[in-house]
Amino acid sequence: MREGTIPKPSATRKRVGILISGRGSNMMSLVEATQSPDYPAEVVLVVSNRPEAPGLAWAKSRGIPAIALDHKGYRSREEFDDQIDRLMKVSGVDIIACAGFMRLMTPGLVENWRNRMINIHPSLLPSFKGLNTHERALAAGVRISGCTVHAVRHEVDTGPILGQAAVPVRGDDTPETLAARVLAAEHKLYPEVLKQLASGQISIDGDTVAFKDSFINNSVIFSPAIC
Repeated sequence: MREGTIPKPSATRKRVGILISGRGSNMMSLVEATQSPDYPAEVVLVVSNRPEAPGLAWAKSRGIPAIALDHKGYRSREEFDDQIDRLMKVSGVDIIACAGFMRLMTPGLVENWRNRMINIHPSLLPSFKGLNTHERALAAGVRISGCTVHAVRHEVDTGPILGQAAVPVRGDDTPETLAARVLAAEHKLYPEVLKQLASGQISIDGDTVAFKDSFINNSVIFSPAIC
């Protein structure tokens, strides 16, 4: 990608930029979903705040522009977030998907992409916001856990809920076994929510979410449903 050149937007598919900080397994699930010719979105850029993030090499191997922006090299959060904003706009991005992006964002960046930036969190929000979600879920004794895709707001792990998936908590679970079960659900839920958002099946007006067609079917509960 040549800086200062705005790619021609696709007439039929929403252009997605993904933010990661590590391996990017949710990024991988999104990219793989977009390989379907009838999927209404395409991944056009991956950005990581950590140059060593393995997800960057994976994205490049799939022919996706992948850029390392080391946050340590910027004088302020505002300067760093301004660069993210610029890169996304130069790439003609319509939707930003956060996939394990471990940085607090400035209000300016969040507002610039209000209702066009989404995130996935490994709990059934509003329960267990923040870190160590699986340890806290087990300590609380919940019998159902899961994951949530939501529109990003400045406050951590808040914003309109776009989709959730629930998984059982077993009596012998450890944080690691529960995390693995939730992650498998994340890999199904995130591509489906992005698909429905990009196609207009999910819409956001202010803080209100509208679903054109969403129902529960199958043994693991997904809302919206995984078709």
